[in-house]
Amino acid sequence: MNLLKKSLIAPSLAILLYTNLHANESFTLEEMSLKEAIKTISKKANIPYMVDSKLLKDKKSQKIENIQGLKNALDKILQNSGLEASIIDGTIIIKKKSIPQSSNSLGKVEIISANATEDTDSYTIDSMNTATKLNLSIKDTPQSVVVITNQKIEDNNWESIDDIVSNIAGIQPSKYDTDRTYIMARGFEIDYYQIDGMPTSYTGYQQQDLSIYDRVEIVKGANGLMTGAGNPAAAINLVRKHANSKKLTGDITLKAGSWDRYKGSIDITTPLNEAKTVRARIVASYADEESYKDYYSKETSVFYGVIDADISDNTRLSLGASYQENRPEGTTWGGVPAYFSDGSSTSFHPEDSFTPDWTYGKTKTKSAFASFEHYFNNDIKINANYTHMEYDAHLKMALMTGYSHFPDSTTGIDPTSDFLSNSFTQTDTDVLDIYTSIPFELANKNHEIIAGVMYHKKNEDNFSKSALSSIDTSSNSVFSWDSDVKEPSWNKKSRTGEKTTKQESAYIVGRFSLSDDLKLIAGSRLTTYKYNNKFSNYDYKYDNEVTPYAGVVYSLDENHSVYASYTDIFKAQDYKDKSGNYLDPKEGKSYEAGIKGEYFDGALNASLAIFRIEQDNVAQSAGTNSSGETYYTLEEGVTSKGVEFDLSGAINENWNMSFGISHYEAKNSDDEKVSTTIPRTQFLLSSTYKTGSLTFGGSVKWQSKLYDDVTNPVGDSDRLQQESFYLVNAMARYNFTKNLSAQLNINNLFDKEYYSNIVYDAQYVYGEPRNTTLTLKYTF
Repeated sequence: MNLLKKSLIAPSLAILLYTNLHANESFTLEEMSLKEAIKTISKKANIPYMVDSKLLKDKKSQKIENIQGLKNALDKILQNSGLEASIIDGTIIIKKKSIPQSSNSLGKVEIISANATEDTDSYTIDSMNTATKLNLSIKDTPQSVVVITNQKIEDNNWESIDDIVSNIAGIQPSKYDTDRTYIMARGFEIDYYQIDGMPTSYTGYQQQDLSIYDRVEIVKGANGLMTGAGNPAAAINLVRKHANSKKLTGDITLKAGSWDRYKGSIDITTPLNEAKTVRARIVASYADEESYKDYYSKETSVFYGVIDADISDNTRLSLGASYQENRPEGTTWGGVPAYFSDGSSTSFHPEDSFTPDWTYGKTKTKSAFASFEHYFNNDIKINANYTHMEYDAHLKMALMTGYSHFPDSTTGIDPTSDFLSNSFTQTDTDVLDIYTSIPFELANKNHEIIAGVMYHKKNEDNFSKSALSSIDTSSNSVFSWDSDVKEPSWNKKSRTGEKTTKQESAYIVGRFSLSDDLKLIAGSRLTTYKYNNKFSNYDYKYDNEVTPYAGVVYSLDENHSVYASYTDIFKAQDYKDKSGNYLDPKEGKSYEAGIKGEYFDGALNASLAIFRIEQDNVAQSAGTNSSGETYYTLEEGVTSKGVEFDLSGAINENWNMSFGISHYEAKNSDDEKVSTTIPRTQFLLSSTYKTGSLTFGGSVKWQSKLYDDVTNPVGDSDRLQQESFYLVNAMARYNFTKNLSAQLNINNLFDKEYYSNIVYDAQYVYGEPRNTTLTLKYTF
């Protein structure tokens, strides 16, 4: 930040360069807050801005129409504000007119790129569009939303989606083994995620690395309006990094942590032409890590490249590609058994692993994407986005104990358990999304309509190799486990599945100003869903499924609003029952209402929400068949209801914090609790404080008990339970210079031993013990 402050004195040649670059661009804005006006101009010109946020408080911008040139438009909206604008090194600088040109003092400074949270030092964001595609502030979005900014990811040393969702109230990762995690929210599973708003399927093995993403936006509750077959749990949107800088910038990061975990990454952005209208960004990382879990290790390679081009003042094009390969070894299949064969309880430890050393769950994810954006002179915008993704997985697994078989309490041997799997999955996904945004004025009020079409196609091919021999487990005891188990011979690869899923959708949503304080957000999506499995000769089709959405937001005052929203739920399911038949689609309704607050000019956001989800045909995992596949049963009339509170942002320029509480109940039509392996109540508090060159902070997470009612090996009913517990994390960062910093993160500070999950057939999955990571980062 100091570097930017020192660069306020720039040669007049640089000012003229950026002024002339946008000299022919036309700007039209309605009357609005000065902050919104500057943000709108910044976004249209694709130039970040820097300003003391206190200078904009309670200031309004006048209406401007067809003002030619960026500098002229800025001057016009700043008339009578006591402020002036200059353009230095590709950044709009807003300051008091009375401040001499040589002054470096700007007070608290915000740097905001219209599409990035990098370099803002912030835990919140001005606007997001994951919920409805409308660019709305958190306060004006009629659903509970959470934004995980780049700064928060760095402060907490989060590496994956698992890390993020473990620290959001109301969302819980459900870890099944070393490499497989499913994510739950409000009692339901999140079975897809988005990348730049484009929906893609989620598998527990993918584990997206966060180094290529600027932020993560999360909408709690159903989001079928934007994704088609809607999910009542939550939508997770990963927003990619882009080449926003118009000069050479970058960083090099090195990490070393517990259990011999090492990671190195580089992130570079550079202009590609003299006018700096074409820019490129490259991100690459490599991680090599051992684990607290015996015999387990993993290597991860990530590469990402993007080119962003300003084809004209009103037209932008982005082209990019990414690649991630995960290479784990010593992969477990499930957890550790909760019982011995005589029904007595086991007492294992987090490091215990009963797997051969030749097991693995290797995955590759490749994607290519393109996005096109054009603004017309009347501020109508058209967007076209395309993503192609390829996912390949090779899972070689062995279940040595568990699945209704348990080790002997004296010898520790389970001679009957020998489940083997050698499976291959290849998935190709194509998504095309084209939409237009039309702002208009009616009855002296501003409104906006977005209309679009989306095409989503996924091809999935499945193969496997059957074992030609079994594993000798007669001498391998859980009390003295030896991972050097001879691998069986495998048969030739044979096809086990060939599935195609298509969604063709049209959608429309509008934001209508019913009065100065009351806004209606309403829309609908029309979806045709097709599924075909050539291997099993099974297909189905749902025509013209309508997903309505409605929300209202009423502004109580400048800082507070109340809201309510409603949407239908429809979700075709790719789950099977014990007989191998596909389950019926989920159907239901989702209601939400709450109050939101925005403080310190939007630097701090708060929300309190109550929700109710009514759904039929909810899939519940019920066990594993002889092939190692999970089968499901349907729960009729499942109702989930609860309350959530979220607060995130800055208390002042040095103090960032997040605070969340959630509680819900989920029951079926017989008033029986469902999803009991997910805690009903969570409490999270995290904070960082900066003083001089030192930043320090920490977090506390508490969750209520989780349990599973099972039948033990001798046929008695029993309850496996993890009592409520809390975890404490800590961090500290020291900036040696403006370019070089060191950061220490400690997770599970008090080394709490706990079960993170209880999985099918009475198995415990342990959480991570205490661990540390030291990070060195050099920026340029």
